[in-house]
Amino acid sequence: MSGALQASPSSRDVDFEDQQAINKFNRLFNRSGEIEAELKAKKTLVDDLEDASNELMLADEEEVRFSVGDCFYHASPDEAEEKLQEASKEAQDSVESLERELDGLKEDMSDLKKVLYGKLGDSINLD
Repeated sequence: MSGALQASPSSRDVDFEDQQAINKFNRLFNRSGEIEAELKAKKTLVDDLEDASNELMLADEEEVRFSVGDCFYHASPDEAEEKLQEASKEAQDSVESLERELDGLKEDMSDLKKVLYGKLGDSINLD
């Protein structure tokens, strides 16, 4: 019986390049979580703006209160509808941009997973 320990077949050394790839994956993963949270908030905003627009159509008033930040001002229904459409367009554009960025991050993460699991096998867990 020998006194030397043998490494299991699944354990592999992580070199500097592997560690850099793992760190990059971690940064991408964290950023994707941030984007998902921001995307959820933007989608909620789009829904809220759509609801406000629908409510405005049902309003039978000559003047409505329109919110800007923490303040309200009086506006005509047409002016309010125009502002809502602009805000909705901005929010929708932001949603589309965030979705494209998230798709790119997920693609990069998938590529890194393939490389790292190919080199390191079961000795790492990226899920």
